[in-house]
Amino acid sequence: MTAQTRHRRRAALAVPTLLAVLALVVTVVRTPPATAATALTVAQAISSQTGATGTVTGYVVGEPTATDTVRTSSFTGDTALALADSSTQTSTSSMLYVQITSSYRSSFGLLTNPSLLRTQITVTGTLTAYFSHAGLKSPTAMVKGATSTTSPTATATATATATATATASSTTDTYYANALGKSGESLKTALHTIISTGVTKLSYDGVWDALKVTDQDPNNSSNVILIYSGISRSKTLNGGDTGDWNREHVWAKSHGDFGTTAGPGTDLHHLRPEDVTINALRDNKDFDSGGTAVSGASGNYTDSDSWEPRDAVKGDVARMIFYMAVRYEGDDGFADLEVDDIVNNGSNPYIGKLSKLLAWNTQDPPDTAEKNRNQIIYSTYQHNRNPFIDHPEWVASIFG
Repeated sequence: MTAQTRHRRRAALAVPTLLAVLALVVTVVRTPPATAATALTVAQAISSQTGATGTVTGYVVGEPTATDTVRTSSFTGDTALALADSSTQTSTSSMLYVQITSSYRSSFGLLTNPSLLRTQITVTGTLTAYFSHAGLKSPTAMVKGATSTTSPTATATATATATATATASSTTDTYYANALGKSGESLKTALHTIISTGVTKLSYDGVWDALKVTDQDPNNSSNVILIYSGISRSKTLNGGDTGDWNREHVWAKSHGDFGTTAGPGTDLHHLRPEDVTINALRDNKDFDSGGTAVSGASGNYTDSDSWEPRDAVKGDVARMIFYMAVRYEGDDGFADLEVDDIVNNGSNPYIGKLSKLLAWNTQDPPDTAEKNRNQIIYSTYQHNRNPFIDHPEWVASIFG
């Protein structure tokens, strides 16, 4: 074979190889850049359970624990959350259950981040059943807000910023819009209108079931926490026998003679579970400091005309009393409830002692459990809020 022939053969063999490389280059150059996925609504995601990858934007409405069960407070873990198109959605059929893998639990788990409830997030993952329910599993990106998603490594910065700016007041300012900037009697009047509008009133029997949710033990979903004693007791032990828990009216129902009728007698914002015997000991006493230690309820004290609750709930009690005095102003067929600075008010529509309640509100500010309880009552049952849990500083403005 001559040298010229060998050269022609090498050239012929090289041409296909060169063309293949050029084709690959052209293919790479012509491939359009990836674009961010268009986020689905929760409703669209529920109807798209195909196993494909999808990006969904929705509001966090709770922690799924079973096919038809979603917890809205006292969260038990960081491994799952439920999304909905509305922040007040309560029907599980309209929720998407989202698996939270280890990369995202510190930022999106509800046990660690209970304030995430009712906020909007965007998630990318596999659209497939979770808890035998429409779901999204194995997330590859999660971020707060209706924004493009980010990877797990990039999420930390975005989350830190979002957490720093998301406060309780910012999520409720719309609810309190007509009260913001006011003080004293003007503030009280505005709050009365707000918390008395669009309210759902429970029956007294309905209170039983509601308390099993609002006061559920965060460490044992089968129990409730009793307000004065702090004891965790089985939800099934509700009744009137010794060893049972019953419905304690923190604003004693005889103070205004409203009984157990729908309204102040069934208002969850001042009804709490308590041991039958301890409830009877408190009776209709006003609140004050001092007395004899209460057997079976460590940290509580009582005498002939007053009751001192344990330190952990002193502020809770005060804010419940202040709520009742603003909610019930005598314009709805019930007595005008007021807080005064005495004890032994008897059947008058007053309760004391104001100076102690003011001090307790400052001494024991709202904690996570109290805030969660307020949110559950608002979103699931009565659809009104206790403003003094959201804004404890308003107590001094109205009652100070």
